[in-house]
Amino acid sequence: MAKKERLKQNFKLITVGIFLFVLVIIILSIGHPKAADTDEAAAKCIGEKATLYVQLGCSHCTTQEKILGENAEHIEIVDCFYERTRCSDIYATPSWKINGEIFTGVKTFEQLRELTKC
Repeated sequence: MAKKERLKQNFKLITVGIFLFVLVIIILSIGHPKAADTDEAAAKCIGEKATLYVQLGCSHCTTQEKILGENAEHIEIVDCFYERTRCSDIYATPSWKINGEIFTGVKTFEQLRELTKC
């Protein structure tokens, strides 16, 4: 009888373990952004329609550049500390100029896609 009880207990433990493993996989897959949200084609499209204005020492600008990651290479970035003449209509950084309109603050990749219609 003791052997049957151990087998039942082992079966329960294995079942619970499998359930927890599947649950963790589901949670992890939901928590990660989709690759399509940050693809190179979208970054190139954004880069064709938008300019990012930053400034040396701006922590929010650093955050914005981290959000862009490797895709930043496709986007024109103007540092207003060094290029003041190009920033005459920029009053805060980071700012995005999209179709002549200025959008201030850190933007997610998805927000940039919406603003540029990319």
